[in-house]
Amino acid sequence: MTLSRDIAPNSPADMALSRRGFLISVSAAGATFSLSGPAEAAEGYAPTIWYSIDKAGKVTVNIIRAEMGQHVGTAIARIVADELEADWSKVTFEHVDSDPKWGLMVTGGSWSVWQSYPLYSQAAAAGRIALVKAGAKLLGAPATACVARNGAVWAGKTSVSYGEIVAKGDLAQQSSAADLAKMPIKTPGDRKLIGKPAPARDIPGKTDGKGVYGLDAKVPGMVYARPKLPPTRYGSTVASIDETAAKAVPGYIRAIALEDPSNTVPGWVMVYADSFVAADRATQALKVTWTTPPEAKTSEADLQARARELIADASKGGLVVADPGVDAAFAAAKTTLEQTYTTSTALHFQMEPVNALAFEKDGRFEIHTGNQWQSLVLPWLAQALGRKEDSIVLRTYLLGGGFGRRLNGDYAVGAALASKAIGGKPVKMVLTRADDSRFDSPRSPSVQVVKMAWGEAGRVTAMDHAACAGWPTEAMAPFFMPKGENGVAYDPFAISGANHWYNVGAQRVRAIGNDLANKTFRPGWLRSVGPGWTNWALESFMDEAAEKAGVDPLAFRLKMLDASGRNAGAAPTAVGGAKRQAAVLQRVAIKAGWGKPLPKNTGLGLATTFGQERDMPTWVACAARVHVDPASGVVRVEKLTLVADAGTIVSPDGALAQMQGASLWGLSLALFEGTSFVNGQVKDTNLNSYTPLRMADVPDLDIEFMPSTEPPVGLGEPATTVVGPAIGNAIYRAVGARVRDLPIRPAAVKAAMKA
Repeated sequence: MTLSRDIAPNSPADMALSRRGFLISVSAAGATFSLSGPAEAAEGYAPTIWYSIDKAGKVTVNIIRAEMGQHVGTAIARIVADELEADWSKVTFEHVDSDPKWGLMVTGGSWSVWQSYPLYSQAAAAGRIALVKAGAKLLGAPATACVARNGAVWAGKTSVSYGEIVAKGDLAQQSSAADLAKMPIKTPGDRKLIGKPAPARDIPGKTDGKGVYGLDAKVPGMVYARPKLPPTRYGSTVASIDETAAKAVPGYIRAIALEDPSNTVPGWVMVYADSFVAADRATQALKVTWTTPPEAKTSEADLQARARELIADASKGGLVVADPGVDAAFAAAKTTLEQTYTTSTALHFQMEPVNALAFEKDGRFEIHTGNQWQSLVLPWLAQALGRKEDSIVLRTYLLGGGFGRRLNGDYAVGAALASKAIGGKPVKMVLTRADDSRFDSPRSPSVQVVKMAWGEAGRVTAMDHAACAGWPTEAMAPFFMPKGENGVAYDPFAISGANHWYNVGAQRVRAIGNDLANKTFRPGWLRSVGPGWTNWALESFMDEAAEKAGVDPLAFRLKMLDASGRNAGAAPTAVGGAKRQAAVLQRVAIKAGWGKPLPKNTGLGLATTFGQERDMPTWVACAARVHVDPASGVVRVEKLTLVADAGTIVSPDGALAQMQGASLWGLSLALFEGTSFVNGQVKDTNLNSYTPLRMADVPDLDIEFMPSTEPPVGLGEPATTVVGPAIGNAIYRAVGARVRDLPIRPAAVKAAMKA
């Protein structure tokens, strides 16, 4: 992987990604990217823009996804190498800078392998076919008598390497987007690399110091900066700046109140110095007075109260699912159940605080940083800087953790404006851990009300699920908000998971945006996004509903996962529908020993999900075994058993790592992580009080993938959403304490035991 930085700009872009283009691109995986490319690269052959082959036979795959520990480059390169029949030892990859030709550049939603698989497979198939034709000519044999194998074309026992074909052959063939879309790819039985273990190619650079992260970026003559952040995310304006104390700091240069037409970083005062240490100290010494909006007094309780108020108004929100007969079913019900679930504000706390290096050179503005959604940030930069998008480039670096925080590239805007304010001079802006926490894009607190109705013979006849939270898509990508069944737009990433695969009769799902949350902070996409709270409510409620019905929780779920109606599933990635979810649930119950006796104060809880979205379902089930200390309320998770059906597993090691990381993140959010807003800001700004899962609390993990030849789907997030409710359900089965708030604190467990 090449990540050494050359500060010379790329060739000018010739177009900008339009909003309409963005919407078209996300409508289907196959339409996400430009598919065709030049027939020849400068030093070899490029059948499409996605990879090239040089005269030595080296294959270089272009990766538009951000690398933040998930080894996405290796996974995508394996897809290309397998279909191309390349020699894996000669395959490498590069993470590319922003350019309109790449189309949508985003790394999130567990989309990377899911969206890349058909695209890169078809592109590689096109190259393989062209190489076979050209190789056949060199071998003097008909193409039908030739095969590609391990970086060469063979005719019987005679072969010619890909490098030789590139150097000598006729490779003028190009494939149009339509051609590529129809390109036949290998059957599962013909795959040689996909599904086979292989070390991730980026591990050496991450362990020997050669990997280059955003924090490592530097150019000659740059100055450092740290922002003096306002009391609120929005609405604060600078009233006065007193530099007296800051001027006493050696290395201090100046302080400037940024002017931001994009309203991305309003109220920021940038403090410049000749080193970060000096900038840090000067920022602490600088005195700034702001005028503040009413949100400067907002608390977590205010946010939750507003959510409850909005949910209570049935006219609010977008209807994601709106079956007829829901109200009638509840009116006629023999039995009903209603429960309310909440989650607290949660932060990202990625290891590398956000940062960016920005400067103008030769008429182009360069921003050097780690970023998850270049296509989203470029329009903000253009508006903030007052220039065209094609005069701005985002240079790509490794991310020291992202988890959704770097989908919001607001920090790139701050750095760019800091550079513009001093005439385009290079500025390296770094936020401290506390800065990063205060101006994080946190997972919004949420309130949910879930209801179920039963009719004759204990049959479930209706279900109603209303969820209210701050909406990240409304805050940052409002053009990506569909309209609900009632014509009201909603944030799809703040409700995914609630539109489940259970057959519950008439169903209604309502998504409500918390307007106070969106005024107080910029809600963000934190790993798993909406399902992180919707599945907490849904799967906790399923256990409560099973108890209400007097049915075993496993049997209760399986009966409703009957794959009827809209839950039958469909091609390309949801084939089998709810039957596949039932299969992972049955398998995890067997593996974990569901129904077997357990020691006192120990319980086994189940939960299942289809994260992340209905058109990309990754079927996952979890069994959590926990022990509860009745005296203290402390919960200790002893073991997590997870089973996933993610279709074809491209990279076994990467898939396992994703499941491990996601499940432990889910455990961390369930028992340890959470903060609250006090006077318009999060209370916890460092890891002394915000306490994620520690190594001593890591349980045994037993993770299994169901064998499958279906197309691959995402694995970065789904396990995150299923662990929390499994733990909550296990606590109830251990000591009879039903908790409905995340994170689950010992005091809440004790209170629930008394209740």
